[in-house]
Amino acid sequence: MTFIEFKKLLLDAEITIPKFASLIKVSEKNIQAYKKKEEIPNSIAVVAACFAKMHSEGIDYKELVEHLNLCKKSKCSGFSKKKKK
Repeated sequence: MTFIEFKKLLLDAEITIPKFASLIKVSEKNIQAYKKKEEIPNSIAVVAACFAKMHSEGIDYKELVEHLNLCKKSKCSGFSKKKKK
């Protein structure tokens, strides 16, 4: 899926990129990076397509996703602090 197709799905779902990123607990920066690659990963494409379809069917996808209690992943550098013994 192209970035343009992805944005059209978000329009159909009536959600912005920042709100989409926040809802699925990923960095908006990561989503915007797909614009340069000109391709959206399959998992993100599926989520956007489902949101668009659910919205057209009158299903509140935002409430459903919020009930999942997703956690934002933190990026770990390769140099994590070791615990003292």
